[in-house]
Amino acid sequence: MIRTPEAFALATVGREGAAGSAWLTELPFLVDELLERWRCVPDGEVTHGGVGLVVPVRRRAAGEPAVLKVSFPHPGNVHEPDAFAVWSGRGAVLLHERDDTRFAMLLEWARSSTLAEVGDHDEVMSAAGRISRRLAVAAPPGLPRLRERAGEWERELRADAEELPHALSSRAVGAALATVRELGREQPDLMVHGDVHARNILRADREPWLAVDPKGYAGDPAYDCGTLLKARALAFLDLEKDDLGRAVRRALDVFTESAGVDRERARRWAQLHAVQASFHARRHGFRLARGGPLLDRIIAFADSLATSLAERGPGR
Repeated sequence: MIRTPEAFALATVGREGAAGSAWLTELPFLVDELLERWRCVPDGEVTHGGVGLVVPVRRRAAGEPAVLKVSFPHPGNVHEPDAFAVWSGRGAVLLHERDDTRFAMLLEWARSSTLAEVGDHDEVMSAAGRISRRLAVAAPPGLPRLRERAGEWERELRADAEELPHALSSRAVGAALATVRELGREQPDLMVHGDVHARNILRADREPWLAVDPKGYAGDPAYDCGTLLKARALAFLDLEKDDLGRAVRRALDVFTESAGVDRERARRWAQLHAVQASFHARRHGFRLARGGPLLDRIIAFADSLATSLAERGPGR
């Protein structure tokens, strides 16, 4: 029987309360049941992400490595296996088995090293762009459409701007609202990862890099540039304003060229993400920092990024 990592258990209970505690009690038995059903044996150290337990395994029949992932039941995880099924290994790990009622999947094994460990910023943005291009295939009916969230985004932006003390200019907030109105409500029906960042791209053998942990949205592939730039906060955190502007322009150039998406659309989505991150940090904090000096620095970075990206075609 597997042993649940303490950090994962504490985070789950802290986030989900009694429901998380009850799920954790059943988790080892659930893992044993899935291992038996899918004819696998544990083969390595149990790890975890934010909401999912990850068990390296070996498939008995083929003897090949794989990964069993079991996530806490949450609406944000519902369409993850659907996305993997659509891609069929194109730019993402393969889906071998799924049990949607248990929020469980048996996935292709990939290495534990991630794109976040690459020190070259251009290579990070280029590799992520190539992955985004490969994932941007036609989305089937039934997947959530990003355009359906536009009303929610606008309501949240207006409420946050009015209720929270913040240093964002009216121009930065206005630019984000304009993006929601002008890009958010009409988007193509293409697959979008929805949470593409360097830690969600793993080194692999079948391809150089493979994506994991998708949200499984349909929408504008340029949307993913925003999630990627937002997640690069720590890499850009100590840059001065002028240096940040140059770094962001370069990141946009490299990503959009590799992803084959319109630079202006990517800039606008990224600016919306930055404003949303700024407000979210003020209201909730982040897993990385719930308060204190680090959160203050992240908020200042998000504000600077939102302001820098609010200019149309910065530096052009």
